[in-house]
Amino acid sequence: MRIQLCRVFRKYVSPATPVEMLKKKRQAQQINEQFGRNFRAIQEVQAAFMSRPLPDEALCAVLWEYKSRGQKGYDLTDRFFAMFRSQFPDLPIDGPQRAGQDIRLGNIFKDYPNPNRPVDFVIYNAASDGVIAIGLARYDSDRGGAQEDDRTGGYKNCANEILSYAQVLFINDGPGLLMGSMWQDYAALEQSWSGKIMVLTLRMVPGRLTRQWLEN
Repeated sequence: MRIQLCRVFRKYVSPATPVEMLKKKRQAQQINEQFGRNFRAIQEVQAAFMSRPLPDEALCAVLWEYKSRGQKGYDLTDRFFAMFRSQFPDLPIDGPQRAGQDIRLGNIFKDYPNPNRPVDFVIYNAASDGVIAIGLARYDSDRGGAQEDDRTGGYKNCANEILSYAQVLFINDGPGLLMGSMWQDYAALEQSWSGKIMVLTLRMVPGRLTRQWLEN
């Protein structure tokens, strides 16, 4: 509800405020300091709101467009888990197959330097019960620009942190992969640690993800 109200606030009161800033409560003071002088007067906001029709189809569309946010990500992990278990029935894979809490690496590796690091799945060796791969799965719907840099930059930092403990598997899909330089950035990420990082779409899983790589 808070996020929905922030969207209404941005439409009516402060169109210049970045959406990402509105998501964080702790940035309220910073938003006031940076953008407050350009907030529309409350009387202007009230007049604009009261002039809207009922039902307000445009406002409903703004709120409704995020109703299924995250659903495609759930579908992605659901399909990947099913494919992985079909391809490697003897290798345990753990994590939220759809909705659910991320795995914290502090619960997997007792000496992990960043115990709150969230990941989407962990793959184990069936014989030794040891961890052989750590994975993150994301659906890229419409990323580009700064968001694109944030995603690939965050992946690089995450991989550098995890590689001392296990190989890293990134499962990404969606039309956002074709925007800007994202695909090239993912390829460069995989090549930066040859044999230790793999970036896959769902279609690539059967052909590229092999037992040899997993048990390397």
